[in-house]
Formats: sequence, C-alpha cells, structure tokens
Amino acid sequence: MWFRNLLVYRLTQNVPFDIEALETALATKAARPCASQELATYGFVAPFGKGPDAPLVHSSQGFLLIAARKEERILPGSVVRDALKEKVDEIEAEQMRKVYKKERDQIKDEIVQAFLPRAFIRKSATFAAIAPAQGLILVDASSPKRAEDLLSTLREVMGSLPVRPLTVKIAPSATLTEWVSTQKAAADFVIGDECELRDTHEDGGIVRCKRQDLGGEEIQLHMSSGKQVTQLALAWQEKLSFVLDDKLVIKRLRFDDLLQDQAEQDGGDDNLGQLDASFTLMMMTLVEFLPPLFEALGGEDTPQGI
Repeated sequence: MWFRNLLVYRLTQNVPFDIEALETALATKAARPCASQELATYGFVAPFGKGPDAPLVHSSQGFLLIAARKEERILPGSVVRDALKEKVDEIEAEQMRKVYKKERDQIKDEIVQAFLPRAFIRKSATFAAIAPAQGLILVDASSPKRAEDLLSTLREVMGSLPVRPLTVKIAPSATLTEWVSTQKAAADFVIGDECELRDTHEDGGIVRCKRQDLGGEEIQLHMSSGKQVTQLALAWQEKLSFVLDDKLVIKRLRFDDLLQDQAEQDGGDDNLGQLDASFTLMMMTLVEFLPPLFEALGGEDTPQGI
C-alpha cells in the first residue's frame, strides 16, 4: 500500500475520528454494483481484504485508511450519436417532418436507457489516509475532482467534515522557479531532471523537459525570457521522489527501495500484514516529509478564523 499521488487537505477543526463510529457511517454508503439503468454508483469499500467482514476502516499507529469505489457504465458518445442520427433520419424520412431539439433529446434519452444494460462497466478505487494527530487527510489522487468525490461522500455520511485544501503563503511556481534558477533547493531536497516551464502571458508557450540538466543554458534561457517553473521533479532525504506542480499536487510519488524492503520485512508472510506494514511506514514517512516541504514553500497559509 504505497500512494502514487498526493493531494493534501487540512482539517480546520478537531474531529474526533472514532473508529467504530466511522465504520458505521461508511457502511451507510457502501459501494454497490450499478443497476441496469444506472450510469454510476459510488460508495465505500474495505481498503484491505474482501468480503462482508472486511472492515471499511483500517487503523494503524493512529492513522486511518479508507477507500471508495466508483462503478460506472461506459457508453461511448459516438455510439449514442450514431444511433440518434439513424433514428432521426428514419423519422424524418417516414413522416416527412423535421425533428427538433426537444424531441431529439427525448429520443437520445430513450437510446441511452436502451443501451445502458449492455454497456461495459468500469471500476476505480480512491484511497484516503486520515492523520488525526496532524490534522491532515491525504488522498491518493492527482485530480482534485476525484479527491472531492471521496471527501464530499465522507462528509455526507459523517454529517460534517471541516476540511480544505492545504495552501502555502508563497506561490509554488515562484519557489520552484527560484530553485531551478539558482540550482539550489531547500535543505534535504534535491532537484531532479524533469520540469515544466510556462510563459506567464495568456496563451503563452509551454516547455516540458525530461532527463535534462535543468542547470543547463537551454533551460536558463527559457527562464530568462520569462517562463516560470510549474512542475518540478524533486527528491527528499533519499527516502522518496516525486513531481510537484504549482497547485501543490504531488504526482508520481515513489518511495525508496530501502523503505519498501523494510515494510516487506516488517509485514511478514501474511498479505494483510504486508499491506499494514507498508501503509504504516508510508504514513510515518509522509508526516515527517510534508512539514518541511510546506515550510520550504513559504509555510502553510492559514486563513483567519481557522
């Protein structure tokens, strides 16, 4: 259990995360299959294990892990459009009249309802870790919408969830640009060989670099012309590597092999033990890593009243 991406949210009030109460709350919105006429369903699943007895909340060393699953029927738009055109052409030819928008929309709805039971089903899971002592919720997602789907559903079953995206006092692009320009990051951070540069003007150019010496003349020339760093590959303390963007989204998070080997040893031969060990070690590493990261980016921005 190693997160691949990270969106960080700050709890703005103390929330008593009682495990039994949370388990009961999540069970009221458990994941279920799509019915024949449903486009999608969303609900909570056991993060580890399968079956009705698998808990919906995994707890270890004060950290909680939950997971939500989205199940959706995939109905390609081109299929619907082709069927709609065929039906409209048939009506117009047989009845010698024009089919207008209101009727077209009604026909389209009928086509969708007819096709839904035969549509393919796609399942996707989103994991979130809760660190009550640190006041953080960490979502394994690179898309804010995907994270918000989980958080809004969690808020629905809990009744209240005072949480907001964590922000910093200085625009991340300004800090990342300075690091690349000076080729010097904050303590314990190392600049990698990948970045994205964007022109600050509207409709400006974008330059993406991989396996590139970011201190080289070519990159520095782009920056001298006004481009800012909006994504940057970094490493921290030889424990993990990642790509950070100007929205504070952490992508392609990778933990060092030594950490993974340690989790494998700690977990023993049991699969659930392995998952628990890797989750625990991951969370202990992340709560050690995130404060210096946000401090290096100018410090956490806490709105007045929170």
